Amino acid sequence: MPRLVIAYLGSFFLSMLGNSVAAVALPLVMLQTTGSALDAGIVAAATAVPAVLAGLFMGSLIDRINRRTSSVVTDLISGAAIAALPLVALATDLSLFWFVLFGVIGSLGDVPGLTAREALLPAIARHGGMDAERLIGLREGIAAICIVIGPAAAGAAFVVFEPMTVLWLVAGLALAAALTTLLIPHHLTVVEETTTAGSGLAGLKAGWKVLFGEPFLVVTTGLTFASGLVLAALQGLVLPVHFLSLGEEGRLGLVLTSLALGLLVGSGVYAVGARARSRRFWLVGGLSITVIGMSVIATLSSVAVVLAGAVAVGFGSGLFSSLAGVMSLERIPDDVRGRVMGTQNALMTLAPGLGILGAAVLTEKQSVGTAAAALAVVWAVAAVGTVLAPATRYLEAGADETNTPEPDPVRNP
Repeated sequence: MPRLVIAYLGSFFLSMLGNSVAAVALPLVMLQTTGSALDAGIVAAATAVPAVLAGLFMGSLIDRINRRTSSVVTDLISGAAIAALPLVALATDLSLFWFVLFGVIGSLGDVPGLTAREALLPAIARHGGMDAERLIGLREGIAAICIVIGPAAAGAAFVVFEPMTVLWLVAGLALAAALTTLLIPHHLTVVEETTTAGSGLAGLKAGWKVLFGEPFLVVTTGLTFASGLVLAALQGLVLPVHFLSLGEEGRLGLVLTSLALGLLVGSGVYAVGARARSRRFWLVGGLSITVIGMSVIATLSSVAVVLAGAVAVGFGSGLFSSLAGVMSLERIPDDVRGRVMGTQNALMTLAPGLGILGAAVLTEKQSVGTAAAALAVVWAVAAVGTVLAPATRYLEAGADETNTPEPDPVRNP
């Protein structure tokens, strides 16, 4: 594997692992420090809006500077926000104010950092001599691995180290990600201006014009939003409430692990076999499997049944999400990639809160079973709508939606 690709995937792994560990470590540190579960909710709400705004407006900046530089800077911002907490703890008591302050600062690096690393991928594929399909499949597989090992690593760290030491470790992962990104040659990631998109609000509008002017991007953005909404509601409310009612809270971790393992296998299958079948095959197959998996989970039957559904959802998601990533590379001009992906990532930041809120209302007014069934229906509608949309009918590279291609007996299912 080329060293350029290794450096990119290595930095992605370190950054994703840091985020996965932080997702568990920060709430635990806050609970141990303030003793209030409500404080965790306040911090999440306070950082949501800055995260969305950062995703929207910093995309223009990512499009105007070297992609490697933007990736390094955003990792350093995220790491510095984490490291600031143990530094403050050395001088004074940590209060809710400090968690909100550095949570807001960290949000300025988190979503833009994800955007910067995604925008960096085309240059890595081009100069690393690797197919985008394989590279994105490997990246999605690494993300799944981080989802699996991150929470476990965080739990082990709290057993071995003091809470503030755990935060230092998280900050260290962000620093390591930034240093690894520096191994990518600077001159390979320069942004070539090919449009007059401009900056500020004008640049943002230029990104929106590309995003909402390309039907495929509109469809896949909506699908990804629905996925984030449904999965967040399942993981953050429906399944915890269900397992709590059964007195089996520990089973939730198994479900999340099953989901991540399915994602790992699915993205690996796509990375290896992307060229063997048509893109339509991967899209329809992946979405069909996720619909079946969601329907199985929604039964809230035995733990084994829910685990099987989680594996199916993860596997199918690995297939279609990898494909969507490849096709986004083809359809987004490089000089507005940060703006387009920044808008997409900002929307994804809103999805979890909306999903959890909706599931909470249904659970409170009806039952947790009703909420689970509603989520399965929402996902089925999103999946069917995606499959039937004209924008997803012809997906092969260079295919023209106005001209129906001849069927390929080998590649087309």
